[in-house]
Amino acid sequence: MLDGWFSGGGWVDVQRRHAGEVPGPYSWWSWRGRAFDDDAGWRMGYQLATRRHAATVTDTFVGRAPTYAERWSDHAPVVVDYALEEL
Repeated sequence: MLDGWFSGGGWVDVQRRHAGEVPGPYSWWSWRGRAFDDDAGWRMGYQLATRRHAATVTDTFVGRAPTYAERWSDHAPVVVDYALEEL
């Protein structure tokens, strides 16, 4: 669904670019079963940037709770660090 945004050249999925072509990193897990424990989630959170801004990304991560008991939501924030002084 978002492929059109990325293939058109206007936007970059900075989390995917930084993580590579791997499953996840996920930012949503069902409360049912062992989805959180097994890291069987969905990529629900994205950071999109222009090519210029995407070139300044220094790090990305998902603020996932360390354990099921410590999670406060079925979502976790996608965090991206940009070195904007390079623009």
